[in-house]
Amino acid sequence: MLNTYYFSLAFTPEEFRPYYQGYVETIQVRTHQGLTVRFPAMHLRAHITPAGINGNFVLVTENNKFKSLQRC
Repeated sequence: MLNTYYFSLAFTPEEFRPYYQGYVETIQVRTHQGLTVRFPAMHLRAHITPAGINGNFVLVTENNKFKSLQRC
């Protein structure tokens, strides 16, 4: 079963550094639907900019397994 979760994130480069370096392996977010979701932080690496990570995202899971993460 596919599930879609929408959420917003705002990290400065310094705040995201422990996630990027692998010291913190998972990230927990509160979705716009009010749910708490955890996923591997490594999937955010593709979305980091010189200003950090800031924006709205959509996470797709299938049978509670990570499928994709996109900026929306």
